[in-house]
Amino acid sequence: MPAREQSHGDPAGASGSILNQPNKSRRRCGTLTNTCTSERTISDYATARAEGLPIWRSLSPNFLEQMVLRIAPRFPYFPAMLNQTVLALDLPGIQKIKSGKVREIFDLGDAFLFVATDRISAFDCIMPNGIPRKGEVLTQLSHFWFDQVENIVPNHRMAHANDPLPSKLKPFEQQLARRSMIVKKAQPLAIECVVRGYLAGSGWKEYKKSQTVCGIKLPPGLQDSSELPEPIFTPATKAETGHDENIDFATAAKIVGRETAEWVRDISVAIYSQAREYARKRGIIIADTKFEFGTLDDGKLILIDEVLTPDSSRFWPADQYQPGKSQPSFDKQFVRDYLETLDWNKTPPAPALPPEVVEKTTAKYLEACKKITGREL
Repeated sequence: MPAREQSHGDPAGASGSILNQPNKSRRRCGTLTNTCTSERTISDYATARAEGLPIWRSLSPNFLEQMVLRIAPRFPYFPAMLNQTVLALDLPGIQKIKSGKVREIFDLGDAFLFVATDRISAFDCIMPNGIPRKGEVLTQLSHFWFDQVENIVPNHRMAHANDPLPSKLKPFEQQLARRSMIVKKAQPLAIECVVRGYLAGSGWKEYKKSQTVCGIKLPPGLQDSSELPEPIFTPATKAETGHDENIDFATAAKIVGRETAEWVRDISVAIYSQAREYARKRGIIIADTKFEFGTLDDGKLILIDEVLTPDSSRFWPADQYQPGKSQPSFDKQFVRDYLETLDWNKTPPAPALPPEVVEKTTAKYLEACKKITGREL
């Protein structure tokens, strides 16, 4: 039996693993030891990928570690191929000014560099393990939607998805590939701009008590996940720690000024309406979403942060939609649902997510990205 096949029945460290095979068999599998050149390894790797062989599941951790060290410099997207999880990132010589729940923000002088990690949070706690490729999904979906809604509002991007990195970032191309965005420096508004097209989450909880959402009176008889007669603007305050707090429009106007509040309300609803129609044709209901806006030095208001991603929106599969209950989703609701089954008080430290939850969440994020953009990430 060839070494590649034999390894499937004998996992890492067992007598029949690839690393314990004779040199001849090891060469067939593209080993990274001195018995083969790195060129041969790359050739074998490419061949295996082309043939769709599930080689990664059969390799030992030590072998994979050697592979990363030898091949990663030759392949910019190799970490993504191995589903490596990026939980933190430092770029020597580039000043990091903030680490958020998901993003690392670096100061480039005349711009910011946003890097989306694979961290995931729930109930305002960051999980100790992340979701492989999540940062790529957030960044590439944001690029996609920025392109789609530029006809409505300008945004903070200074470079598009496939533009080359500036020279100072070239040494970090592997770490930044597909998960970074260079943006204008803007001062964020002090409110979150939430638009709801369906009744869910905190909106549903408020409706059950008062038949309102953020002070907006809604028709009687609505159910959990009901579609609203029209999208509504339901702002919230920003919180560095803890939960954002829903507020009514009058309060939002006091915080940012009435003219600004009216502008972001109208723009937010316009973006949501266009995106909802687009996504629905591709099998996804965008139940609600959150936008952020900021001001440039000249006072101009622009769209910032991420846009219409599974982290900032509720994405439901359209073919499974049934009002009157919670919906299956393409977002991190799956993680929240799992955590609700645990004896955990929703305060740090958060529990680690089991492999099956991580894998399914990754699959949901990737599926949402493919449905919306029409292409594999």
